[in-house]
Amino acid sequence: MKHKSNNRGEPAPLSQRQLRAGELVRHALVDILREEEFAEPALVGVSVTISQVRMSPDLRHATAYVEPLGGGNAQEVVEGLTRASKFLRGRLGRVIDMKFTPDLKFRHDESFDEVDRMAKLFDDPRVRQDLEQDDDGEEA
Repeated sequence: MKHKSNNRGEPAPLSQRQLRAGELVRHALVDILREEEFAEPALVGVSVTISQVRMSPDLRHATAYVEPLGGGNAQEVVEGLTRASKFLRGRLGRVIDMKFTPDLKFRHDESFDEVDRMAKLFDDPRVRQDLEQDDDGEEA
């Protein structure tokens, strides 16, 4: 899904309509994933966090950013959700009140990995030493 970009090459901000529709779809997908039993092996017994759903400007396409609980086997879970996307779209169409049921794409949410990376960086003794000094270079 491509978004318009401004003259600095940054993606254009999402409209309020896109944000509201994304939250509607996110909540519905969370409920569906919690209530349904899947034959898809990659999804059996797996809890999935859906952190965000980004909608296209015409609201016909949705990209869900997901993270399996514990962060393990993320790629297999994303592939399993992709294989189950037609089933999920069918269930979604029954529970949301939108003119069109969006096509679903799933992506691994990399922000969880980035948070872990930053936490490890701040735990590094060299970084901690720098953080414990004040601006004058003296110990705090």
